[in-house]
Amino acid sequence: MTEKTRYSDEELEEFRQIINEKMALAKRDYDQMMKVLMNEDSNDVDDTSPTYKALEEGSVTQSKEELISMAARQQKFIQGLKAALVRIENKTYGIDRITGELIPKERLRAVPHATLSVQSKMNQKKVK
Repeated sequence: MTEKTRYSDEELEEFRQIINEKMALAKRDYDQMMKVLMNEDSNDVDDTSPTYKALEEGSVTQSKEELISMAARQQKFIQGLKAALVRIENKTYGIDRITGELIPKERLRAVPHATLSVQSKMNQKKVK
């Protein structure tokens, strides 16, 4: 038996569904973060409590920075998922970009935008 060089169309379709589900959740979370950052869902006490506002200012700045960082990571995750969908279209999805071998299904189910097997990723970290 020859070793598989790519996932079947049925398997790719399964991964597409997983990616689309994760994409919908990621976009929802990202949109929610952006609403908070833009104060669109503010039910704040800004005008009623100036003293409280002064005390909160520092933690608000820190949490906004954290939120911006989380939003950036979320955006990167969404881009990774979009790239994975392109690889599905090209039928190159699930192929380790270093070794050319198939990435195990378990890894792709957990990290659907992965382009490296765990082993390749570990080897890459050793090189750095």
